[in-house]
Amino acid sequence: MKKVLVLGAGLVSRPLVRYLLGRAEISVTVASRTESKAQALIAGHSRGAAQRLLADDTSSLDELIKAHDLTVSLLPAPLHPVVAEMCIRHGRHMVTTSYVSPKMNALDGPAKQKEVMILNEIGVDPGIDHMSAMRIIDDVGRRGGEVISFRSYCGGLPAPEANDNPWGYKFSWSPRAVCTAGKNAARYREDGKLVDIAGPELFTHVETMHVETVGDLEAYPNRDSLIYIDVYGLGQIETMFRGTFRYPGWCQCLKKVVDLGLLEESPVTYPTGTTFARWMAEIIGAPSPDNLRDRVAEKTGLTPSHDVLERLEWLGLFSSEPLPIIGEKTTRLDILAARMGEKMPYQRGERDMIVLLHKFIARFPNGRQENISSTLIDYGQPEDDSAMARTVSLPAAVGARMILSGEITASGVHVPVTPEIYNPVLDELESMGIRCVEKTEETTD
Repeated sequence: MKKVLVLGAGLVSRPLVRYLLGRAEISVTVASRTESKAQALIAGHSRGAAQRLLADDTSSLDELIKAHDLTVSLLPAPLHPVVAEMCIRHGRHMVTTSYVSPKMNALDGPAKQKEVMILNEIGVDPGIDHMSAMRIIDDVGRRGGEVISFRSYCGGLPAPEANDNPWGYKFSWSPRAVCTAGKNAARYREDGKLVDIAGPELFTHVETMHVETVGDLEAYPNRDSLIYIDVYGLGQIETMFRGTFRYPGWCQCLKKVVDLGLLEESPVTYPTGTTFARWMAEIIGAPSPDNLRDRVAEKTGLTPSHDVLERLEWLGLFSSEPLPIIGEKTTRLDILAARMGEKMPYQRGERDMIVLLHKFIARFPNGRQENISSTLIDYGQPEDDSAMARTVSLPAAVGARMILSGEITASGVHVPVTPEIYNPVLDELESMGIRCVEKTEETTD
């Protein structure tokens, strides 16, 4: 019996736990700060166990990792290297859905020495995007071609019928993580030129794209696209861009949120009973919360009737409701994320949607070009798992199973860009209804 430890019982955990418990050769322990959430995931299964674990209880964490063959970390990303170090020390494998950080990358040598596999970025974005891209890139190479342009976009959104609030967004994962992502700097290559975007200017670089069956979506740059040039083996590619999808209006609103300083993370203690209106007045330097909408409009250079002001008011930022005090000291980002989480959840029976779109231009020696697209649109299952949960955790679950069964034999710190990983994972995902649809159009250079 192979033993798997799952760290975290959050919004995306259930499909992974279900998948692993569906394998007779695997037992699963779910460890979470809230034991009741772990118990709910196990659902009384005979090969499942739940345990309360605080993230800073490193002694208990170390013992749990030692007692299992493989650990799936669904904890906040900064904790992954800590988990990985313990896995390496005990000769245990690890899977995460998060980006490889410099600290994680530095563990490649030690992991190889202990013959430990640390498989990262095997969710949806990052994850399915890597795997579906590499399947096309490798196919182009086998046919003698070269990818000269690659643009990739992904977003988790409400399904069109559930898109019913002014923000065009609902949370199928951590509100704080969504807000924090809005602070990331970005860089990409466009027609051979390097484009660097500072974090505060992220939402000024926006393009509108039409996605069949979905409609028009906004796209803005996602982190550092250039690191994947080498990962994907694309050499001197002329255009390399990775972006995030949102419904129209999101980027303009988030730019004003950034300009107002609502994503700041300096700890502040607010008196009990402080209202949103007084908080906002303090942020913009107004002497009182009177005429607050007009004052915020003036501060942001917008008219009081602008859609951005409508969104801020709908969120309750001009209201007399008390702030959600988070701990003795909190931050503006904590307050905003908590409020968005309260106001923008999925209601029972509503569907979320994952949209992943790749666009390639491939050049061949005879002057022929191919415009290749790959599109994944996955919808949540009402009364069951969200599309975000399915597409994030099922690739990780399949990867974990393959490591335990010996189908993946590599060691070190990896992302899923080799055929030995991406082909079987994508094939199994397709059997579960998670499928990329490819189209090719030939042109002449």
